[in-house]
Amino acid sequence: MLRRFSPDGRRERAVSSAPAGPLRDYLSVPFPDLGTPATELPMLAVDVETTGLDPAKDRLLSVGFVPLQGLRIELSGAAHLVVRTHGGVGQSAVVHGLTDDVLADGEDLETIVPELLRALRGRVMLAHVADIEEGFLTAACQRLFGSPFHCLSLDTMQLQERVNGAAWNAAPTGSLRLPAARARFRLPRYRSHEALTDALACAELYLAQVALLSGGAPMTLKQLRR
Repeated sequence: MLRRFSPDGRRERAVSSAPAGPLRDYLSVPFPDLGTPATELPMLAVDVETTGLDPAKDRLLSVGFVPLQGLRIELSGAAHLVVRTHGGVGQSAVVHGLTDDVLADGEDLETIVPELLRALRGRVMLAHVADIEEGFLTAACQRLFGSPFHCLSLDTMQLQERVNGAAWNAAPTGSLRLPAARARFRLPRYRSHEALTDALACAELYLAQVALLSGGAPMTLKQLRR
């Protein structure tokens, strides 16, 4: 019989195989319980900028993150981390605006990933299209620690599918992208593809989504992840 493990069960299993250091320290802290109300949920909105969409061959260039405590954004804990690289970013610079000169003044991946793991400890990772962040962080942890990244995540794109379904019964083309989803709530337009700005944009979108989907009633992490 196939055994199914909860996100926290997978975390517990991963602790024993992770080497001593930042990854094990991160995995040693339990994820928030699925019954945690949205009003009390510790989260970290995360965005990454990369040279492409394939973690197996593309590189992580920058990470932005913003903490949330319940339904409050904590800007004092926000950070924008640029990865030092000497390999050149090619045409991807047109998308994210990170030039080779900017990246040359960044920090090593060995410094950035532990900082992100410390900020994410005991929190849910919030992202728009969370598979991208999870994929690149898994590749980074495999490279640095020889063990995979595990997290409990919440995806604002998936939440937007529920919002759009409630509004129109079918999502119009492009309506799930971050700028379009924000426009649905008349949130201000931000410049896209800057890691910290996109993390903040994701956090603000999440608050609007929760307000609509909950209808003012209590809502738990399990209900958000359904």
